[in-house]
Amino acid sequence: MTLPERTLRLESVEWSRHQVALRYSLDGLRFSTANWYPDVDLLGLEERYGRDFMERLHVHAALFDMNKIASLRPRWLDLGAYAHHHTRTLERLWRRVFEKVWAQWRYENGLPHEPGPEWVSQPVGDGVAPLPRQVRAEEVLLFCGGGKDSLVSMRLLERAGVPFASFAYASNIYGSVGQQFELVNRLLEKGAARRGHRMVVLEDFMESPVLELYGEQAGVRTLTAAETPCSIFSALPVLLDKGYPWAVLGHEASANRGNLVWARTGEDVNHQWGKSHEAERLLNDYVRGELLSEVGVFSVLMPIHDVVIFELLRQEADALAATHSCNVRKPWCLRCPKCAYVWLSCRAHLPREPVEAVFGEDLLEVEANAEHFQRMVGLGEHTPFECIGQVEESRLALALCEARGLLGPRGLALARRLPPLVLEPMLEDFLKVDLVHSNLPSAVAAGVVPRMKAAAAAARERFLETLDAPHGLGGTRRASPTSA
Repeated sequence: MTLPERTLRLESVEWSRHQVALRYSLDGLRFSTANWYPDVDLLGLEERYGRDFMERLHVHAALFDMNKIASLRPRWLDLGAYAHHHTRTLERLWRRVFEKVWAQWRYENGLPHEPGPEWVSQPVGDGVAPLPRQVRAEEVLLFCGGGKDSLVSMRLLERAGVPFASFAYASNIYGSVGQQFELVNRLLEKGAARRGHRMVVLEDFMESPVLELYGEQAGVRTLTAAETPCSIFSALPVLLDKGYPWAVLGHEASANRGNLVWARTGEDVNHQWGKSHEAERLLNDYVRGELLSEVGVFSVLMPIHDVVIFELLRQEADALAATHSCNVRKPWCLRCPKCAYVWLSCRAHLPREPVEAVFGEDLLEVEANAEHFQRMVGLGEHTPFECIGQVEESRLALALCEARGLLGPRGLALARRLPPLVLEPMLEDFLKVDLVHSNLPSAVAAGVVPRMKAAAAAARERFLETLDAPHGLGGTRRASPTSA
């Protein structure tokens, strides 16, 4: 079969005992990803569940991995020899992920109505019946990236008496795989995971010179990947092999609101959509309904915002040095929006000594960070395209820093540019423990929700006490002018 030009094709899905090799093509270009599972016997899984089912599992991982290549604007998407796995439910999920995750890519590249590639094959049916687990473990599988959210998630599960195993994956796009695991292990040593699992991802697309060589021809300047959906499907062999009933994420409520509303389309452009409650619900429903009937997905932090998470982190301040969050240069580059946001929030909410021990400098006084902070507090076209909190949370952090005498000249100048902080309405929104927009299982919620509510109450008391007197940010008001 001769494929039309601009066809993104799944060329092959092959696996051995510990490796899944995925290969793709876009016209004359070839790309590949290898997922390594050191403690999963993929051939043993094939014997237990059948080759067709395991192929279906790996095709899902491939499909949500190869969508990054759709950043080069192919016209067609071809599953090739794997088209018999094409169902209406799968295509519908893939299109929704592409629509929402790639909203940022469309915005950055001025492509408001880019539809995404058309599928070459026709669906073989609506869906496929899922299989039950053959192995059952009582632990949940907690994804651990090594940041403060991972630390707080571990502690919530531990104190709620929910047994868990850890899952960490390292990709070569973030630098040395060995260093990534070394950093994550520093944090895991602070927790009580019953066992730990790893996955190594080696790929050759995101770090290739493809933009330099083909970006202008394709009419794009940036690339995007759907990391969270891809990681869920890639982790399924671990859940299947060990029998874990839940994949547990550490995504919080700020992921539900985007960076801007795009005037040309009216849509919410959200860098974190893949971490949102909508994405979590779609992935949970799909995995349960189409792949594994007894395996689900939820985020333990989804009911709360960062202001509550940092209150929970105050109880773990001695473990701050074991965390890292930077995607530019690990553990911290100190010059990117992610580092700037985490530093500002830690400085605002935590004791001074552990924060200074980790970061070593006042990032607000670094000229290279000025634009990051301005956009973070709402003085730009949109907030930085990073996994950070909302404008209100950054403004609150700045106000707390000022009240604690922790702002230098640049920080004070930034504070003076902002309107008064209207405290009570903001706290009403950001200290809420929202169970409506979360997927917490009742058994987990029973243990973690009381701790979240206690942390929210403690944060409220701390904020009101610290910000009681008018100062900074044009003054701080307890309530809006119309609510007296």
